[in-house]
Amino acid sequence: MKRLQEPRKEAGRNVMSILETVDVQSGERSVAAEFDYLIEAPNWTRDGKYLIYNSLGHLYKFDLSTCESAMIESGFANQCNNDHVLSPDNSQVAVSHHTYEDGQSRIYIFALQGGSPVLVTPMAPSYLHGWSPDGTTLAYCAERDEEYDIYTISVHGGIETQLTHTAGLNDGPEYSPDGKHIWFNSVRTGLMQVWRMNADGSEQIQMTHDENNSWFPHISPDGDKVAYITYRKGDVAPGDHPPNKEVEIRIMPSAGGEFRTLVKLFGGQGTINVNSWSPDSGKLAFVSYRIKE
Repeated sequence: MKRLQEPRKEAGRNVMSILETVDVQSGERSVAAEFDYLIEAPNWTRDGKYLIYNSLGHLYKFDLSTCESAMIESGFANQCNNDHVLSPDNSQVAVSHHTYEDGQSRIYIFALQGGSPVLVTPMAPSYLHGWSPDGTTLAYCAERDEEYDIYTISVHGGIETQLTHTAGLNDGPEYSPDGKHIWFNSVRTGLMQVWRMNADGSEQIQMTHDENNSWFPHISPDGDKVAYITYRKGDVAPGDHPPNKEVEIRIMPSAGGEFRTLVKLFGGQGTINVNSWSPDSGKLAFVSYRIKE
């Protein structure tokens, strides 16, 4: 395990970031690296060799064998947040980048090896979360007419399709590996809960029913399990997912049923915003934090 030094002046939270993996069966945690600055939201590449994370507006590729990081060239897209998703073939990455024109988040795509970003969503704000398994469609949360709902759009842009129409925040849409469903989180019943719908937006079903606020469901590559992050009721507003909180990563069957707590940690925002399952569905990557002294 290495402690990686800050690449440039720190922006944002005054934290140490601990990049970890956890075995979903045994619950055994392993620290891959510690960073003296903020990193967020690891994606696991499908070859199992790398984690993609964001830090200080850029994306980085972390080599699990050498514990070395390298920045991914992204042209003008240097204000990327923790909404980044790899294409199914891992040749491209889609990001939410805060544009210079108005500071709002829009979705862009560029080559995972580095390249020039291509705009997908001219309308803003748009916050990316999912890429369909057939590679054709992106799913995202967007504010339109002062409501946050879930939308889909072609990877080539065009007209967006609205899938949810309920008051309050609907967020975190992610496709199941078979492409039949989109999982998401919604505050429509009072607390933030995990939901599932058909990929066309029909049959929206609540999948968690407990007294906590649950965010960002991520489906395992084998389609059997769903991981998500949970905040304690009363610790946060139902529509908020802040940093620096005591949270849990939980696992539940994708068919529905009882959850189990996999990890308890200090984190929240940045811990597991994107799908970070290992390709064999055996591990999760995540980020925990420590406040600097």
